[in-house]
Amino acid sequence: MSQNTEYRQQQLDEYRQGVMPLLRYIPWFENNAGQPGSTLYQGPETTEHSIGIPVYDATLLNFVREAGKSSLMDRNYRYTYSRGGIRTHEDERRAIASAELKDWDVLRGILSKYVMGGMTKSTLWAQGVQENIFLLVLKKMQEIIEFWDRPLDIR
Repeated sequence: MSQNTEYRQQQLDEYRQGVMPLLRYIPWFENNAGQPGSTLYQGPETTEHSIGIPVYDATLLNFVREAGKSSLMDRNYRYTYSRGGIRTHEDERRAIASAELKDWDVLRGILSKYVMGGMTKSTLWAQGVQENIFLLVLKKMQEIIEFWDRPLDIR
């Protein structure tokens, strides 16, 4: 029995180390919930036939950079989606809301889709903000750790 407790504590320690640096972005995601995560550059030489270049908030870019370096990234996030039958934003929100400690990899997979997938399809970063996916994943990760361990100090 104590082996299970020790193993769970070791897991929680690893999870906490991965998620703690990202929790400081929660207030920003709360303030920007439902907002488009980017704008299109409109320079003086822009015409109606110009291709729009997305401009991202510096905080979002810092979050993506930091999350991309964290242990939370899962290169096989597509497997999480196919295994869980996740196809829409609503499916993602439902999976996040029902996640428990045993579903940590599902949360990692969803976060990875938006962070890593955004490296090639940058609209995913904007969707992650607009659909509140980043916010929901971070809050659920925080909730799981606090439930099983202790409250986190996220100053």
